[in-house]
Amino acid sequence: MLRPTLGDFSSIVCFKAAIVGMEEALGEKATAIALTTAGRSRGKHLAQELGLVNTTLSLDDVAYKLGLALGKEGTRLCIIDRIKQEGDTIKILTSETLCCAGEVQGSNRKCTYTLGAIWGALEQATGKRFMGKHTESVLRGSSHDVFEFTEL
Repeated sequence: MLRPTLGDFSSIVCFKAAIVGMEEALGEKATAIALTTAGRSRGKHLAQELGLVNTTLSLDDVAYKLGLALGKEGTRLCIIDRIKQEGDTIKILTSETLCCAGEVQGSNRKCTYTLGAIWGALEQATGKRFMGKHTESVLRGSSHDVFEFTEL
């Protein structure tokens, strides 16, 4: 436990306020780059903590382990609902993402930190490099926030 009284978790409200403040100070693009990079770093460390670096586990098993660590029983960053591989592209379908929490329908908010965290973990687990994108959003009519990773 990181804090003896308050524990390891803080509020979404505070995290989102930090994002908005960064956007006001740095602009949307610079903030998106910073948050995605921070997420990738977190994901890489998480994969190491979970013993997933260059694993021989299937993508389904990797997604399951990440889902436990990031979901309700873990840090509550998001729920990983499903993973699909289509050729060189891996799609990860998520819900209840930190980045989209509290946003109004139609918002153009992207899941930068959450995308980055899954991206970093996926690269560590597979030993491959990917280009990651947030392609579908619950804020814009999709049933999931979908992250697509294309092998470079």
